Amino acid sequence: MLTIMNPDDKAGLEAALRLKDQYGAEVTVLTMGLPKAEDVLREAIAMGADNGILVTDRVLGGADTWATSTTIAGAIRNIKDYDIIITGRQAIDGDTAQVGPQIAEHLGIPVISYAEGIEVDGDSVIVKRQYEDRHHMLKAKMPVLITALSELNEPRYMTPGGIFDACDAEITTWGRANLVDVEDGDLGLKGSPTKIAKASDKVRKGAGEKVAPDSPDEAVDYIMDKLLTKHVI
Repeated sequence: MLTIMNPDDKAGLEAALRLKDQYGAEVTVLTMGLPKAEDVLREAIAMGADNGILVTDRVLGGADTWATSTTIAGAIRNIKDYDIIITGRQAIDGDTAQVGPQIAEHLGIPVISYAEGIEVDGDSVIVKRQYEDRHHMLKAKMPVLITALSELNEPRYMTPGGIFDACDAEITTWGRANLVDVEDGDLGLKGSPTKIAKASDKVRKGAGEKVAPDSPDEAVDYIMDKLLTKHVI
């Protein structure tokens, strides 16, 4: 199966790289997953990230969002020195949008979600946040966690030089022993209160049917007949 970078996460990476270009910073990309997830970290380095950390261990398997956020927070505590953590709003497979805010809760730092714009103002960040049919302008002191929307920006392409750097880059691999202030019972399947009963591919809908009734009454009769046939009513 092909491993790709989540679109929201890619927008978050681009936001971090732009902050690096503007203010100067070190961008570390961290992911939790199987060893093949290293490919995504190399893609991030090819885009301009400085280094990558892969958190992988058998005891982490089967994690739900809570156990995942616990793991990532434990790894971030090992990094220690950080100002801004940027995650994607949500993954394209689970669509829960829970991991980012949960990481912030574990670390005890503020979180601003659904970011469409990020600026640094001294020791604070100013974030344009999407909220239903409007926007909020929010300010928070660093360290802070921000969840990014794919609409935040247009991620840059990998450069030839970046690709060469990524191929030669040493990816740091961490396991259970590298997680700070984390209990074994909070990791992997054991630490996951949510159990997935079933996962399946989305079923494609049919092309539908177009009709041209001669009157509103005929249209109603047609719809009612279809609903009765399908046992909807």
